[in-house]
Amino acid sequence: MRVLLRRYGFAVAYLAGFVAAGLAYTLLDPDAQARLIAWASTNVANLEHEPAGPLLVSAFVAPGFFAAWPVLIGLAVFGANRALGNARTALVCLAGHVIGSLVSEGILAYRIDAGQLSAANRHITDVGPSYVVLSAVVIALACGGRLARVLAAVDLVVLVFPGQIFGGLSQLDVAAVGHLTAALTAAGATALILSRQRQHRDAGGSGGSGGHVTDAHPDQVGDRGDGGEPEREDHQMQARQVRDERDDRADRERGQRGARRHHRRGQLAWIHA
Repeated sequence: MRVLLRRYGFAVAYLAGFVAAGLAYTLLDPDAQARLIAWASTNVANLEHEPAGPLLVSAFVAPGFFAAWPVLIGLAVFGANRALGNARTALVCLAGHVIGSLVSEGILAYRIDAGQLSAANRHITDVGPSYVVLSAVVIALACGGRLARVLAAVDLVVLVFPGQIFGGLSQLDVAAVGHLTAALTAAGATALILSRQRQHRDAGGSGGSGGHVTDAHPDQVGDRGDGGEPEREDHQMQARQVRDERDDRADRERGQRGARRHHRRGQLAWIHA
């Protein structure tokens, strides 16, 4: 269990939270369900007055296709979690969900203020885990293993074709814009994380390969390049060199004196002659 939480802590927590929220939702009466959806929707009206609650709760509420969402979450989030780790996966998925919601609803608010859409669009229903799941799909496709990429690809096909997550993008549909924004946010965040990890590995590798540093004073005790000879041997060698040089000078001086004596004897012999 400890290993499971260490490797898939975020995936387990999110899936468990989504299932628990879904079960609690099914126990509510229709009026209570409608009130919960109205409060949890990340629409313009809620984001203007109370953004934190809807941005958090909306990722755990799915009024339709409840049985399918745990499967879609499992296909994407576990592979992403294994590839990127708990904290980074949670951060990227949160960024995709929040930024996707804010951008899509921000565009909707602009169009309402510009008179392109009616004011009733300020209260649309906008809930579901799809921004989180799509962000996890991007993570798994970018840096997951072979199995994680295959499962994420299957997830993406289900979301794009039966789910129509990008349907109405040309008309700036809120869900389509939000999904595109979530995918781009997750891709950018994942690329940034991978780049920083690569830089860290490169810095660590260059530091490891360049770990041998030549000592500026190799004649110190224990730091010699020839195996750390004791300093006493250095002194003995220097003393021998000094004696050898002294003996050489003495030999040269004796040789010069002998040559001068021989020359004087030759001169004396010439004079006597």
